[in-house]
Amino acid sequence: MDLSQAIECASAFVFPGFLADDASLAAERSKNEEALAVLRDAWSSAEPGHEPFGYDLIMSLADRNRDVCDRYGIERLRDASSPNLARKLSDADLVRACATLQHRPVEQVAALAGQGAADLNVAYVDAPVSGMVMGIDIETTDRDPARGYIINVGLEFMTIESGAKSHDAHAAYFGLPQMYAEKGVPLADIHKISWSDVEGKQPFRENKAIQKAILAAMCAYPYMAHNAAFEDSWFMLHMDGYAEARRAGRILPIDTRDICRRIDPEVRTLPRDSRPASLENWARRRGTLAAGESERHLGLDDVDLMLATVLAEFSERNMLE
Repeated sequence: MDLSQAIECASAFVFPGFLADDASLAAERSKNEEALAVLRDAWSSAEPGHEPFGYDLIMSLADRNRDVCDRYGIERLRDASSPNLARKLSDADLVRACATLQHRPVEQVAALAGQGAADLNVAYVDAPVSGMVMGIDIETTDRDPARGYIINVGLEFMTIESGAKSHDAHAAYFGLPQMYAEKGVPLADIHKISWSDVEGKQPFRENKAIQKAILAAMCAYPYMAHNAAFEDSWFMLHMDGYAEARRAGRILPIDTRDICRRIDPEVRTLPRDSRPASLENWARRRGTLAAGESERHLGLDDVDLMLATVLAEFSERNMLE
C-alpha cells in the first residue's frame, strides 16, 4: 500500500456495521492496520511543519479500526501480532532520559553511552539523578493500541531524592462499548477489571478533559513507566495532541524497565526466563514488595510500586544527590 492509498483508506466513509461476515471484517482490519503503518511512517519521517496530513487522520482511522475489531471479536485477536505496539523506546529516547535525570547535556551522555547506547549503564552511574517525575500506568483491553481501549489510568508525582514519597495521586476508570457488558471486559484475567468498574464511565477517547490534563502534566515533567514503550504506543493513538508534543520534544518517557536492566547487576546473573526485570521481581529484590505479595496490575498500585522501586534502586547504587 502506498501513501495515496493509505490516505484514501483513512478518508473513506465506512460503516463497520455494514461488514456482515468475518471475512469482510478481517479484510477491513488488515487494510486499516496496513494503512496506519504507512501513515504513521509518512507523518513521522516528514520535516516538521511539512507533514502531508494532520495526525487526526491517523487517530480517526485507529478509532474506526477498534470498532471493526469489536465486531470481529477482540478475543479472537489476543494472540495476533501487534504492529502498532513498539517493543522498546529508541536509543535516542533512552539517552535523553538519562541526561534529563542527571541535568546534563544529551551529547555528554551519548558519548558515554556509545554506539547503540550499549554503555548507557556506565552513563547512568557517572552522575547523580534528581528532579520531579510523573509515574503513570494504564490498563487496556488488548496489546495493540489500534484494537483495544484504555480502561484504567493511575498516575502520581515524585521528586527523586532520598526518602521521597509519591504525592498527588490520581486514578480513573474509563468506559467500553456496551457489547462488553455481556461479553465481559477483555484481558480481565490480567487486570481483574470487571464491567461494574467501567459501567457508565466515559471512554478515554471521548474524555477530552482527562486527555488535556494528562498531556499538560507530561509536558511539564518527564513521565516514568515500566516498559514505557507500551504507554508511549498507546498514547500515540489515544491521546489528542500527544504525538505532536512528543515529536516536538515536549514529552519524554523514561523506561524504568530499561533502568533496571542497565543498573541492577542481578539482572545479568539471573535466568532470563525468570523475568528479572519485571516490576514484580525487581520490587522483591529491592524490598518494596514482600515475598508473598504480587503485582496488582492496576494503574495506581503499579505506579506506586514502580516509583518506590526505582528510588530504592537509585539509592542502592548511590545515585542520589
